[in-house]
Amino acid sequence: MSWWRPSDVGFAVRSQLADAGLAARLFWRLIRLFPAALQRPGLVRDQVHFLGNYSLAIIAVSGLFVGFVMALQGFYTLQDFGSTEALGQLVALSLLRELGPVITALLFAGRAGTSLTAEIGLMRAGEQLSAMEMMAVDPVRRILVPRFWAGVIAMPVLALVFNAVGVIGGWMVAVPMIGLDGGAFWSQMQGGVDIFSDLGNSVIKSLVFGFTVTFVALLQGYTAKPTPEGVSRATTRTVVMASLAVLALDFVLTAMMFSI
Repeated sequence: MSWWRPSDVGFAVRSQLADAGLAARLFWRLIRLFPAALQRPGLVRDQVHFLGNYSLAIIAVSGLFVGFVMALQGFYTLQDFGSTEALGQLVALSLLRELGPVITALLFAGRAGTSLTAEIGLMRAGEQLSAMEMMAVDPVRRILVPRFWAGVIAMPVLALVFNAVGVIGGWMVAVPMIGLDGGAFWSQMQGGVDIFSDLGNSVIKSLVFGFTVTFVALLQGYTAKPTPEGVSRATTRTVVMASLAVLALDFVLTAMMFSI
């Protein structure tokens, strides 16, 4: 007895292609309707407050503890080589190049991404999006576009906050607790961090992650089945797909940035 038939494979491939086409069309509409977001900046501002301000606490607290751990682990590692004065540079480069954008994006997906998916999915389940279409109001222009660009704006700001708080956390462990020289900590950091390559690459990564996480969240909510179970599954898919996309893009961006 055959467990699968060629028709089943063809149906699965066709469904995946249809989903990819729908995602591509929606992404193009979100990019093309950017001027519409500029026409109503109040909507974008409110969503930046909703996505960014409500995620600020978890981002700041996480950045502080990551800075603590980086300073401790870095000190114990550099101590074996007699290079503890380079701890500030190690903490700053680790946060700017890798940990800051990636951890911020993962936390953003878990906090703001799920909120977006649940909100849009409940609008779909409550037929609010269909009602808007019946009234000749484009739900993509009115609902999705402000949220999309708000997520793109909020993500780099949150990543910068994460990096700044993480550096402060590293200093708190390195100088007051361990007893390293504060001047050496900051001077090594300033000498080893390049404002354009390191900080610039961190901003570029966070922008790409902002595009990715926000789009995945909106896509899953917009295409969710109009049932409580469908909204629940869409929220779960947002976390899984956004997290995997962030990690995959991090590898690609890192390879590109350090090979150029």
